[in-house]
Amino acid sequence: MVMFLFLVVALAVVVAAVTLAVVGGGESGPLPEAAPERLQDPLPVDRPVGRADVESLRFPVSPRGYRMADVDDALGRLAAELGERDARIADLESALAGARAAAAHTRLDKPEQQEDQR
Repeated sequence: MVMFLFLVVALAVVVAAVTLAVVGGGESGPLPEAAPERLQDPLPVDRPVGRADVESLRFPVSPRGYRMADVDDALGRLAAELGERDARIADLESALAGARAAAAHTRLDKPEQQEDQR
Protein backbone atom coordinates (compact mmCIF):
# COMPACT_ATOMS: atom_id res chain seq x y z
CA MET A 1 0.00 0.00 0.00
CA VAL A 2 2.85 2.38 0.82
CA MET A 3 4.50 1.58 -2.50
CA PHE A 4 1.26 2.33 -4.36
CA LEU A 5 0.97 5.75 -2.65
CA PHE A 6 4.62 6.49 -3.48
CA LEU A 7 4.02 5.67 -7.16
CA VAL A 8 0.87 7.85 -7.29
CA VAL A 9 2.71 10.80 -5.71
CA ALA A 10 5.69 10.33 -8.06
CA LEU A 11 3.34 10.21 -11.06
CA ALA A 12 1.59 13.37 -9.89
CA VAL A 13 4.95 15.17 -9.54
CA VAL A 14 6.03 14.12 -13.04
CA VAL A 15 2.70 15.22 -14.56
CA ALA A 16 2.93 18.56 -12.75
CA ALA A 17 6.52 19.13 -13.92
CA VAL A 18 5.68 18.34 -17.54
CA THR A 19 2.60 20.57 -17.41
CA LEU A 20 4.62 23.48 -16.01
CA ALA A 21 7.31 22.98 -18.63
CA VAL A 22 4.82 22.98 -21.50
CA VAL A 23 2.72 25.89 -20.23
CA GLY A 24 5.68 27.96 -19.01
CA GLY A 25 7.81 27.39 -22.09
CA GLY A 26 5.17 28.50 -24.59
CA GLU A 27 5.16 32.16 -23.56
CA SER A 28 8.44 33.14 -25.22
CA GLY A 29 7.55 31.74 -28.64
CA PRO A 30 9.62 29.45 -30.83
CA LEU A 31 13.38 29.57 -30.78
CA PRO A 32 14.96 31.73 -33.49
CA GLU A 33 16.55 29.95 -36.42
CA ALA A 34 20.27 29.51 -35.97
CA ALA A 35 22.47 30.33 -38.92
CA PRO A 36 24.09 27.15 -40.24
CA GLU A 37 27.77 26.84 -39.55
CA ARG A 38 30.02 26.90 -42.57
CA LEU A 39 33.44 25.40 -43.08
CA GLN A 40 35.85 27.97 -41.62
CA ASP A 41 39.14 26.91 -43.20
CA PRO A 42 38.45 25.16 -46.50
CA LEU A 43 41.20 23.44 -48.41
CA PRO A 44 43.50 25.89 -50.24
CA VAL A 45 42.61 26.59 -53.84
CA ASP A 46 45.88 28.26 -54.85
CA ARG A 47 48.17 25.29 -54.11
CA PRO A 48 48.06 21.51 -53.76
CA VAL A 49 46.64 20.12 -50.54
CA GLY A 50 49.28 19.03 -48.05
CA ARG A 51 49.27 16.76 -45.05
CA ALA A 52 48.97 19.71 -42.64
CA ASP A 53 45.90 20.98 -44.54
CA VAL A 54 44.14 17.64 -44.12
CA GLU A 55 45.13 17.33 -40.46
CA SER A 56 43.85 20.82 -39.64
CA LEU A 57 40.57 20.37 -41.54
CA ARG A 58 37.61 20.52 -39.15
CA PHE A 59 34.01 20.24 -40.26
CA PRO A 60 31.25 22.17 -38.47
CA VAL A 61 28.67 20.06 -36.72
CA SER A 62 25.03 20.32 -37.77
CA PRO A 63 21.97 18.88 -36.03
CA ARG A 64 22.38 15.52 -37.81
CA GLY A 65 26.16 15.36 -37.83
CA TYR A 66 28.41 17.04 -40.39
CA ARG A 67 27.22 19.13 -43.31
CA MET A 68 27.25 16.67 -46.18
CA ALA A 69 28.06 19.34 -48.78
CA ASP A 70 31.24 20.40 -46.95
CA VAL A 71 32.40 16.82 -46.48
CA ASP A 72 31.58 15.91 -50.09
CA ASP A 73 33.49 18.95 -51.38
CA ALA A 74 36.56 18.16 -49.30
CA LEU A 75 36.54 14.46 -50.22
CA GLY A 76 36.07 15.30 -53.90
CA ARG A 77 39.01 17.69 -53.83
CA LEU A 78 41.21 15.15 -52.04
CA ALA A 79 40.22 12.40 -54.48
CA ALA A 80 41.02 14.60 -57.48
CA GLU A 81 44.43 15.58 -56.12
CA LEU A 82 45.28 11.98 -55.21
CA GLY A 83 44.33 10.94 -58.74
CA GLU A 84 46.60 13.64 -60.19
CA ARG A 85 49.46 12.57 -57.95
CA ASP A 86 48.98 8.90 -58.86
CA ALA A 87 49.05 9.80 -62.56
CA ARG A 88 52.20 11.91 -62.06
CA ILE A 89 53.90 9.08 -60.13
CA ALA A 90 53.01 6.62 -62.90
CA ASP A 91 54.46 9.01 -65.52
CA LEU A 92 57.66 9.46 -63.55
CA GLU A 93 58.03 5.72 -62.96
CA SER A 94 57.60 4.98 -66.67
CA ALA A 95 60.13 7.70 -67.54
CA LEU A 96 62.56 6.23 -65.01
CA ALA A 97 62.08 2.75 -66.45
CA GLY A 98 62.72 4.13 -69.94
CA ALA A 99 65.87 5.91 -68.77
CA ARG A 100 67.13 2.76 -67.06
CA ALA A 101 66.45 0.71 -70.19
CA ALA A 102 68.29 3.27 -72.33
CA ALA A 103 71.24 3.28 -69.92
CA ALA A 104 71.38 -0.52 -69.93
CA HIS A 105 71.24 -0.55 -73.74
CA THR A 106 74.05 2.02 -73.89
CA ARG A 107 76.23 -0.07 -71.54
CA LEU A 108 75.67 -3.14 -73.71
CA ASP A 109 76.59 -1.24 -76.88
CA LYS A 110 79.81 0.29 -75.49
CA PRO A 111 81.81 -2.98 -75.13
CA GLU A 112 81.03 -3.85 -78.76
CA GLN A 113 82.24 -0.44 -79.92
CA GLN A 114 85.46 -0.74 -77.91
CA GLU A 115 86.15 -4.19 -79.42
CA ASP A 116 85.56 -2.81 -82.93
CA GLN A 117 88.10 -0.01 -82.34
CA ARG A 118 90.86 -2.45 -81.29
